[in-house]
Amino acid sequence: MSLENNSTVTGTQINYYFICHTKLWLFSHHIQMEQEHDNVKLGKTIHDTSYKREHKEVIIDNAIAIDFIKKGDTLELHDIKKSRKMEQAHRWQLLYYMYYLYNRGVKAKGVLDYPLLRKKTMIEPTKEDFKEITKIIDNIQRICLGTMPQPREKTLCKKCSYQEFCFGDST
Repeated sequence: MSLENNSTVTGTQINYYFICHTKLWLFSHHIQMEQEHDNVKLGKTIHDTSYKREHKEVIIDNAIAIDFIKKGDTLELHDIKKSRKMEQAHRWQLLYYMYYLYNRGVKAKGVLDYPLLRKKTMIEPTKEDFKEITKIIDNIQRICLGTMPQPREKTLCKKCSYQEFCFGDST
């Protein structure tokens, strides 16, 4: 989803903001190479085969896609991930979901689920987190409305679906 006319930022864009600004820009301009990438396929398999009793993929306003929700005193948003390698990006993506719902009158907490590791990370948003999210959204809009950021090679580029686009066969 591009950010023309102040469109809503998506959870994927929040995630990519922390991983790579070039990937964020490409994705936001509808250059999406993830569909056939092996790592993405593995992530989808983990998503589909974990927590089978839960109703999965709750999509709200085409902006956020929550893997599943548990009801209780406070809604519990669950996001299924395959590893903790990019936990900062995962955490902010989930915080964005909570921020998005909070601005619509719904209070929630979050859980990052790592089924292969049999680990969970609980996340309860703070006012500071929500202030930071507004800055992140502004930064995402600035990045996406500008020219494509120059790719900067990182160790995670080797497993990225955009690797060949950014660097050809150089890595």
